[in-house]
Amino acid sequence: MTGLVERLVPDELWVLFRRIVPPTEAKRPQGGGRRRAGDREVLAAVIFVATSGCTWRQLPPVFGPAWQTVYRRFAQWSADRVWARLHRVVLDELGALGELDWSRCAIDSVSVRAAKGGFLTGPNPTDRGKSGSKIHLVTDRNGLPLSLGISGANLHDSQGLEPLVRGIPPIRSRRGPRRRRPAKLHADKGYDYDHLRRWLRGRGIRHRIARRGVESSERLGRHRWVVERTVSWLAGCRRLHRRYERRPEHFLAFVGIAATLICHRRLVRMDGQGQSV
Repeated sequence: MTGLVERLVPDELWVLFRRIVPPTEAKRPQGGGRRRAGDREVLAAVIFVATSGCTWRQLPPVFGPAWQTVYRRFAQWSADRVWARLHRVVLDELGALGELDWSRCAIDSVSVRAAKGGFLTGPNPTDRGKSGSKIHLVTDRNGLPLSLGISGANLHDSQGLEPLVRGIPPIRSRRGPRRRRPAKLHADKGYDYDHLRRWLRGRGIRHRIARRGVESSERLGRHRWVVERTVSWLAGCRRLHRRYERRPEHFLAFVGIAATLICHRRLVRMDGQGQSV
């Protein structure tokens, strides 16, 4: 079991997680009872659910904690915004190493079917009106996710641009102050609105947005393909193939976990090349 936990939660990720969630002393309750399950085992179980796509009840007992314990801890961490904070910590590490390329960022979205409905779902116009949710994201030039959001599948992409760009956190740089604005943003025709262009210019962000009826979005492919690749990376967390969570904060939590794992893989690769985490 120890090997599985360490594979799902390697030491580098565990150190970063401890910055967000301080250790809790695991005391045995007075009068007997079970000792509090360790955070690392619970975190490994949550990541297993995210990547395998299994239900909470299908969680293998090899992790130790019962699935009810894992779910309760996951719900508490989600309420405390642990996943968004962990994603930001990993981005800070990447930024400090100069691994974030702000020169050309890209924005896109992907819709998934909502199996159980819930808040922030809606009829998906690309899936015969079936209930679904949409994942919105902004990535840097390398495809590393910088900002994430969810909505009903019927929300127009253009309505997600301003919240996503505002949602980019101030991230450490290798030199100089923290940064949160890309130099240029690439987008497809779904964002072809003059008020969005004006808004981006007002924030000092150049834009390259395909125009409806004038040019093909494919002309932006050499810059936008990175965000489409990131969408496929998100699908590596099978829990995102469909939305099974009625509560939107839980669905957003799995999106945050997927983004954190994507960024952490890049961080580990840099560490393997002799950099320090």
